[in-house]
Amino acid sequence: MRWALVKVCLAVTAMVVVAFAVPLGLVIKEMARDRAFSDAERQAATIGPTLSITTDRAELETAVLTTEPGGAGRMAVHIPASEEPDSRPLEIGTRRASRKDLETVRRSGRASISEVPGGSALLQPTALGSGDSAVVEVFVPEGEVSNGVATAWLMLAGVGVALIVGSVAVADRLGVRMVEPAQRLAGAAHDLGEGRLGTRVPEEGPTELRSAAAAFNSMADQVVRLLANERELAADLSHRLRTPLTVLRLNAASLGEGPAAEQTRAAVEQLEHEVDTIIRTAREQRPPAQGRDGGPGAGCDASEVIRERMEFWSALAEDEGRTVRLAGVDRTVRIPVARPELAAALDALLGNVFRHTPEGTAFAVDVHHSGDAVIVLVSDAGGGIADPEAALVRGTSGPGGARGSVGSTGLGLDIVRRVAESTGGDLRIGRSVLGGTEVRIWIGLDGRRPEQGRRARRVGRQRRGLRLAGRS
Repeated sequence: MRWALVKVCLAVTAMVVVAFAVPLGLVIKEMARDRAFSDAERQAATIGPTLSITTDRAELETAVLTTEPGGAGRMAVHIPASEEPDSRPLEIGTRRASRKDLETVRRSGRASISEVPGGSALLQPTALGSGDSAVVEVFVPEGEVSNGVATAWLMLAGVGVALIVGSVAVADRLGVRMVEPAQRLAGAAHDLGEGRLGTRVPEEGPTELRSAAAAFNSMADQVVRLLANERELAADLSHRLRTPLTVLRLNAASLGEGPAAEQTRAAVEQLEHEVDTIIRTAREQRPPAQGRDGGPGAGCDASEVIRERMEFWSALAEDEGRTVRLAGVDRTVRIPVARPELAAALDALLGNVFRHTPEGTAFAVDVHHSGDAVIVLVSDAGGGIADPEAALVRGTSGPGGARGSVGSTGLGLDIVRRVAESTGGDLRIGRSVLGGTEVRIWIGLDGRRPEQGRRARRVGRQRRGLRLAGRS
């Protein structure tokens, strides 16, 4: 499109330049010719008064020399013979025109221009005192006829070339203004097709391309909303099934021994495993959060979500005689994490507390706001984790990593880690002031995850994996 527009402008401008420059050049040439012969006519007219008074050769030669400064020798005077006896024709100056042309002009009484070697001759009839007519001949060189024409044509050519170059430059800029938005739109469509759902197109350029960009952005938002709805369904499945399964698991543990009790515990464990598998698959296929300014992943109020989930778990804690403490949720704390994701992370951590600590064990949830981050601490008064680094390794189970799993799938802490790292934060496990385990979730408020931080966390996990392999 860009080069097509340039070619069209080039052709149109070239035709316009030719249509105006060629006639203008011809007019300039004609004006130069008229100027040269007008000067010759004025020069011929200056000797007319002298011819009307006298035909004396000496006086006429003096008049011709006076009329031609510098003695250019371009003027000649042709006086016919009179009717007196022994009268002969008189010629002063150099004759260039033919005698036939001179006689024709003298008889007709009209001026004429004759072509002569080296230029043209203006033949001007002039009345004599005797009533006859003389012919004044003024030679006009070819150089004077075309004087200034070449310069004028060069100037016209320069102006024409400048107009053509300018039109091509303007057409190229207009082409870029039209092509770049189209290229951005094509690139955004390609990125969206590859799964980068945060891709949007600036609504710039001509009206039609701005409309196309707006339609593309609206379509991308609709795609994100549709995928977000699926994610919400998966998160809802997490809340509706996994949490009751935790309660069933705890109740099944109190059934005692016997075939029926073992079958119930095995069925609950199998059901929990299947539910976790479905949830993991749904979360791996979820669309990326859109950040603070766009889409369904724009964020949530962490205090509100934490209060809601703690209200749910407090009922089960009361049945088991657990002391619960909640702090730091008395004000609104906006974080760049979707509400279902934060709720799923809290359910994973609180479910681990109920699953891996004895009944009656106290636990607490504290929220701290540090300006550029929000820190959520989940702590308990249990026996703690023997190897916190092992618990952070995805998929680890057993005594060291049981707190990091949901149904021994390794999903629990991995869900929490992904929520934290999606904001540029991290997940750490330590010793709580209650004497048991403390899980710290650091959530960045800018909604971005720096590449350097990702590499550092990835290298850290690899090193922890190597240390675990060396211990085994």
